[in-house]
Amino acid sequence: MIESVLVANRGEIARRIIRSARSLGVRTIAVHSDLDTESPFVAEADQAVLIPGAAAMAYRDVDALLHVAAATGAEAIHPGYGFLSENADFAQEVIRRGLVWIGPAPDVIATMGDKITARQAAIEAGVPVVPGSDALASANQAKAEAERIGYPVMIKAAGGGGGMGMAVIHDEAAVEETFERISGVAQRLFGDGRVFVERYVSRSRHIEVQVLGLTNGTVLTLGERDCSVQRRNQKLVEECPSPAIGTEMRTRITSAARLLAERVGYRNAGTVEMIFDVERSEFYFLEMNTRIQVEHPVTEAVYGIDLVAAQLAIASGESPEPSAFSANGHAIEFRINAEDSVRFLPRPGTIQTWHEPNGAGIRVDAGYRTGNTVSSVYDSLMAKLVVHGATRDEALARARAALADFVIEGPKSTIELHQDLLASAEFTSGDYDTRIVSRLRPGTK
Repeated sequence: MIESVLVANRGEIARRIIRSARSLGVRTIAVHSDLDTESPFVAEADQAVLIPGAAAMAYRDVDALLHVAAATGAEAIHPGYGFLSENADFAQEVIRRGLVWIGPAPDVIATMGDKITARQAAIEAGVPVVPGSDALASANQAKAEAERIGYPVMIKAAGGGGGMGMAVIHDEAAVEETFERISGVAQRLFGDGRVFVERYVSRSRHIEVQVLGLTNGTVLTLGERDCSVQRRNQKLVEECPSPAIGTEMRTRITSAARLLAERVGYRNAGTVEMIFDVERSEFYFLEMNTRIQVEHPVTEAVYGIDLVAAQLAIASGESPEPSAFSANGHAIEFRINAEDSVRFLPRPGTIQTWHEPNGAGIRVDAGYRTGNTVSSVYDSLMAKLVVHGATRDEALARARAALADFVIEGPKSTIELHQDLLASAEFTSGDYDTRIVSRLRPGTK
C-alpha cells in the first residue's frame, strides 16, 4: 500500500478521500486556497499546504500541486472529481515525476474524455451508441447531419462533461446560432471548440454503471445508478439500483459497460454512462467518466464497498476480492447545493446553522460546517445526503425523515426541492424521466 497521498481537491470529496486513506494508514496531504483555510478537510488532513494566488485557480495549478507533492514527500496524488481529475496531461506529468496517479492511465483518460473517440471505442466494443456525427467544421455541416439523423438533435461539446456544453435543437432554424454558441462555450470551458450532433432522446433515463478495473485486467461492474433527476443536464438525485429496468436489461447494460472498459484497458474506478430510451426500451453509450463520481456513495451503500479504498489499493498494485461484493437493498443520494429550490440560482453565504441528520441508513458527506462561508468561486455542492434501506420504500421513508432533520441556515439550499420531489407521485412511483424537475418546477430545464 502507498504510504502517503496528496489530495488535489477540496470540500466533501477531499474529506472523503482523507477518511478512507486514514483507515488504511495512509498519510494525507491537503492543498487549499485561502478561501478554504477554515474548511474541515484542511483540519482533518495530516498536513495542509496553502496554494497562494487566485482561489479560482488553486486546485488547477499543476506546477503548484507538483511542487507541494515534492516538498511534502507525497507518494501519490488523488484528484477526486472535477478540477484536474480527467486531465490526461496532468496525469502523465504526475507519473513522469515518479508519483503514483490514483486513476486510469493517461491515454485512457484522453481517449474516453473525448466524446468522439469515446463513441468510436464504444462502437469497436460492440456497445450501442446514439446515432450521431463526427466533429463538425461548420454550421452547414451540422445542418446536414441533423437532417440525416432527424430532429430533434443535440449539439454537444466533444471535450465536455458535467452536463455542460450541449443544447437541444428542434428544427433547422436554430442550428446556426446554436452551433456557434455551443462551440464558443466549449472553447471557453474546455479549451476545445469541437462539437458534434447526436440524436436527442426525448423521454429518457440516465443510467450509469460503476466499473472497477483491477490490476490483473479484470473489470468488475458494481450495478448501476439511476441519475435521471436533473436540472440543466446536471444531476440532483441518484439511486441504486434503477427502478426503471429489470434483471435482463440490467445484465445487458452492465455487460456492455464491462466490455467497453475491458476494450480500453481500464484500471481503477470509473463510470460508463448510458442513455436509456424509455419509449424504445433500449440503451446507448453516452460517455465515460474516468474518475470517482459524485454519486459513488449509493454504490458503496448497496454493495458494501469503500470505492476510494479500492482506488488506493489498485493504484498500489493490489486488488479487492471480486467475490466480496453483492447487492443489498436500495440507496438514494440527494445533492444539497447552495441554490434556491425554485430557479436553482446560486445562493452562497456564511453558514449560521448546520445540523446534519443521523440514524440507521443515513450518511452525510459534507464539505462544510457552522461558521464556514460557501463561496461563489466554487461549485455549489455543500453536502450529499445518502439514505439506504432494505427496499426502495424504506429508503424513501428514511429520506423524508432525514431531509426534515437537515437544517442549513445562511446559504439557501436544495433541501426544499428534494422534499417536494419526495412528495411527488411521479418520483415515488419510480416511473419518471430526465424531465421530472421541469415538470415539478415549470420554467426550468
